[in-house]
Amino acid sequence: MADLNLTPYEDIYSEIKETLLLSRNQAYSAVNFAMVQAYWQIGRIIVEHEQNGNARADYGKSVLQELSSRLTKDFGKGFSVRTLQQMKKFYVMFPNTNALRSQLTWTHYRFALPTAEELQREIEIERKRIEEHEG
Repeated sequence: MADLNLTPYEDIYSEIKETLLLSRNQAYSAVNFAMVQAYWQIGRIIVEHEQNGNARADYGKSVLQELSSRLTKDFGKGFSVRTLQQMKKFYVMFPNTNALRSQLTWTHYRFALPTAEELQREIEIERKRIEEHEG
């Protein structure tokens, strides 16, 4: 009998359920994009720090190791030296924060980094080839 009493409320329930699911998805997307922006900022901070005359390889590696250790202690997993290097590449490959898209996750950008790097390398090779041909 209880099932028969729910029938008149099915439309209301469905509408509420749809609203909650939509809101959850919007919240997830907003949080995800905020983290993408945070990773971009982390990359920017590290790159700008290195460009202030501290870009020696040994120095840079020790800084990343120290940052990784401290960030992992304070914030948990997700801040390995490799991930921090990816954040640096992310900033370098996408220097304009307006180019970031809220529809893409950090995973999407991470997978695109090697591709973007390869494309940049190919463009540079082609540019040099053209310069040599014209010169």
